[in-house]
Amino acid sequence: MGGSVMRGGLRAFDADTHVNPAAEVLDRYVDPSFRPRLADLAPYRFATGQIGGTPDTHQYRVGTKFYRRVLGQAGPHESFTGRGTTWRGTKQPRPGVQDDQAANRVADMDDEGADAHLLIPTSWVSVVGVDDIELEVGLIRAWHRHAADFCGQFPTRLKTMIVASTRAVDEAVREIRQWGTSKWAVAVWPLLGKDMPVDHPDLEPIWKTAQEYDLAVVHHSLTWNPPYFPGYQDLWDNIFLGRLASHPWGGMRFMAAFIGAGIMDRYPSLRMGILECGSGWLPFWGKRMDEQAVYVGGVAPLKHPPSEYMTSGRFFCSIEQHEGQDMLSYVTSVLGDDVLMYTTS
Repeated sequence: MGGSVMRGGLRAFDADTHVNPAAEVLDRYVDPSFRPRLADLAPYRFATGQIGGTPDTHQYRVGTKFYRRVLGQAGPHESFTGRGTTWRGTKQPRPGVQDDQAANRVADMDDEGADAHLLIPTSWVSVVGVDDIELEVGLIRAWHRHAADFCGQFPTRLKTMIVASTRAVDEAVREIRQWGTSKWAVAVWPLLGKDMPVDHPDLEPIWKTAQEYDLAVVHHSLTWNPPYFPGYQDLWDNIFLGRLASHPWGGMRFMAAFIGAGIMDRYPSLRMGILECGSGWLPFWGKRMDEQAVYVGGVAPLKHPPSEYMTSGRFFCSIEQHEGQDMLSYVTSVLGDDVLMYTTS
């Protein structure tokens, strides 16, 4: 893998770190034929001051939804964002680690003792919330070219996923085939359009091609932008309730639909992973899936009870730091020690 060896001879693969390239970076990588369409993306271009970014740049961001009401109060506060807390140490990232400075990213990794990062693309994927599918496809293509340049400088240490449009499945398959053998490509992230269930039969070519290229399928919930998490309109305008439920519920729904549709039966070497959704709910969810699959049905004919797919060696879920050792020990006592993934997210 390269990089430094951690204490005790262990290596650290951080399964959920974010990368958020500026619009100016993505623009360099668009198809020449798409360049005139950048004008149509201008309404979604916002100045950014993100840590680890590049000064005086912008991000593509669509449909940001804030939850302004504090629990116990009658109405919203326009100044309240839920983003006032800084969950970082005193050491700041080097410049450009979100954009195009891969060497700085790896230097930061050396400082923290991480051997590899899985990079999660962030704000620009919200373009799935725009009706014009060509804008989504254009940025996805640009992202993959950028990923090839960025991760390609350190392909054993910087990994990321191929983003698959679920609104343009043929294009998704083409992108997987183009980039699927790249050393940096380890997964496929299906970018679900509004009202598109992950188990829809139209998406079968994506799963087939992911298996063909030995790429896992991953889910990562988002809070503020499309693809919105389930129930985002049912939170009484409160971010505590939203953030509390959004990531776990998104992960629960995704994996239950993926398993319940028989996708893991049809593609017997396909793996799936759930990121930034916690892990303490896994034992409960497995037992409940088993019960409900029998009690109410509504699932495809399955070769195994749903929970057995979780312990098949093909299902993985990242931990959350706040869950602590007790929770980790309990989950591994139920599911075994080859399900949970380390992450600092």
